[in-house]
Amino acid sequence: MMIDPASVAFDIDGVVADTMTLFLEIARQEFNLNSITYEDITCYNLADCLDIEPKTIDAVVSRILDGNYKMPLNPIAGASDVLSHLGRQYGPLMFVTARPYAGPLDGWVNERLHLNPASIEIIATGSHAAKVGILQQRQIEYFVDDRLETCFLLQAAGIQPVLFRQPWNREQHPFVEVGSWHELQKLLVF
Repeated sequence: MMIDPASVAFDIDGVVADTMTLFLEIARQEFNLNSITYEDITCYNLADCLDIEPKTIDAVVSRILDGNYKMPLNPIAGASDVLSHLGRQYGPLMFVTARPYAGPLDGWVNERLHLNPASIEIIATGSHAAKVGILQQRQIEYFVDDRLETCFLLQAAGIQPVLFRQPWNREQHPFVEVGSWHELQKLLVF
């Protein structure tokens, strides 16, 4: 697969932002949950794979959505470099998230990419399924996501998914998969 950089968009959490590491840090520091590891997150719905009270999971997720945390939300290794290059050469960059609102993501993405804010667009859809309509509307051909179920929705709609490998998407699938931004960069036609 060779991807035209002008026709690709990206999810943020789990693809650009290392949100699950932040989740674990908040759980450790604020809720004393020290026995959970990144590899324990074997499904997208955290309540299905972690032995944590659902109300605690909701509290941590709410902090992340609102930007109400002390520790940093770091980018996934290589994301800033590849996306900054893409933005300078082929901008604007489009990010489509299932978050209900962009919240602190606008500032976070701008900080990490060092691009003109006008060359970055973040769309919060409020649901995974709603990503499809936005991507079709914008004539996006490729979308990089970490949620396997979303990749099936994209494929059914004629959008080519690229699955960003994470512990929670380790089931059989027919999609092109990358395990790093270095691998993804090799698919982009510069």
